Amino acid sequence: MAVVSRIVRSRPSSFSSYYYISRTFSSAIREETDLKAASLLGQDKPLPLRREPRGGSVQWVFLGCPGVGKGTYASRLSNLLDVPHIATGDLVREELSSSGPLASQLTEIVNQGKLVSDEIIINLLSKRLEAGEAKGESGFILDGFPRTIRQAEILEGVTNIDLVINLKLREEALLAKCLGRRICSDCGGNYNVACIDIKDGNGSPGIYMAPLLPPPHCASKLITRSDDTEVVVKERLRIYNEMSQPVEEFYRIRGKLLEFELPGGIPESWPKLLQALNLEDHEDKQSAAA
Repeated sequence: MAVVSRIVRSRPSSFSSYYYISRTFSSAIREETDLKAASLLGQDKPLPLRREPRGGSVQWVFLGCPGVGKGTYASRLSNLLDVPHIATGDLVREELSSSGPLASQLTEIVNQGKLVSDEIIINLLSKRLEAGEAKGESGFILDGFPRTIRQAEILEGVTNIDLVINLKLREEALLAKCLGRRICSDCGGNYNVACIDIKDGNGSPGIYMAPLLPPPHCASKLITRSDDTEVVVKERLRIYNEMSQPVEEFYRIRGKLLEFELPGGIPESWPKLLQALNLEDHEDKQSAAA
């Protein structure tokens, strides 16, 4: 594991059992906890942002539009901090490929670019947390959850989230990035054939994101996800933007929201994200110096 340099404070007592969390998720979905954004905006000014984890393991959340790179950066931080990366998108895809009871329902939802319901997401997440409890996992980085006020309220009621990282990327770059995604049908590797080069203008800095091309043995086996069409991607972004503002405000007023504008691809963004989080990746530095 990479050596990590970070500020650590003692974590207050909280619900530490994943078993308890997963059971509470299952029961809490039946409660009416749909907090309206208007009531949030009427509260006091936001608390100071807390970037530092408050114990030996972190409990972080990644927010951001579909395709912005939540999975990429959450996975890197998961390896760096030695905590599990739990992506609700992966949970949905696993269920789709399993031919389980939800597979046909999920296929229709995903192909239409709609968002999966709270009930289904929490059911899948509950199963994942129970599996983590059985393996003795500690801490987590959630990717794709919560995405509604109801989900945020449920999560806040059962565990203490340290930090919420909200990744942002200009919409034209985001659309090109989503349409460039490819998957190797043989090994399952994720790649991106889009070369994004947006010049600066109107006060906005330019942005360059190099393609992530596959190795030669995967080049002829690339496929596109069924939901990565322009119509579906635009609809997904529209729905997300409508729903995201209340969730962002929910965490902003609690002093837990870190807004991070991606300046480019991984080489440009990763060091700056680590700096924003008060983290150091010594292995990454050694690789760069080699």
